[in-house]
Amino acid sequence: MEDALDHRSLLRVALEEARQGLAEGGVPIGAALFRTDGTLLGRGHNRRVQDGDPSSHGETDAFRNAGRQRTYKDTIMVTTLEPCWYCSGLVKQFGIPTVVVGESRTFKGGAAWLREQGVRVIDLDDEECVRLMTEFIAAKPDVWNEDIGEE
Repeated sequence: MEDALDHRSLLRVALEEARQGLAEGGVPIGAALFRTDGTLLGRGHNRRVQDGDPSSHGETDAFRNAGRQRTYKDTIMVTTLEPCWYCSGLVKQFGIPTVVVGESRTFKGGAAWLREQGVRVIDLDDEECVRLMTEFIAAKPDVWNEDIGEE
């Protein structure tokens, strides 16, 4: 069923979240958790700045907003940026079998490790995702460095 999905249309939901996060003064990373039939379970965006919570990444926000699921074996995590190690761990911990990544040019996280763990990682190399992050990093390098644990 998943192979019939249009991953770019799923990414649009995550992009809407990334834009919302940027409009709120935060880091423009959005995510969404879908069932493999395309049903949206939850969506969210990075809220580290807005909530003062270092654990509030886009993927974790979408995951929390999806609520408790009996299983994650039929889900897809869609994110505008390659997931960091923290969010990659969430994918592995809950057995999410597929991650759709908007782009991995501006940040390298845990995608290679996820692939080694048997997770299907699809990198769309989306130009809007690249532009959002490139412009944000240039405008707010201090916030970005804080977000990725750099000094």
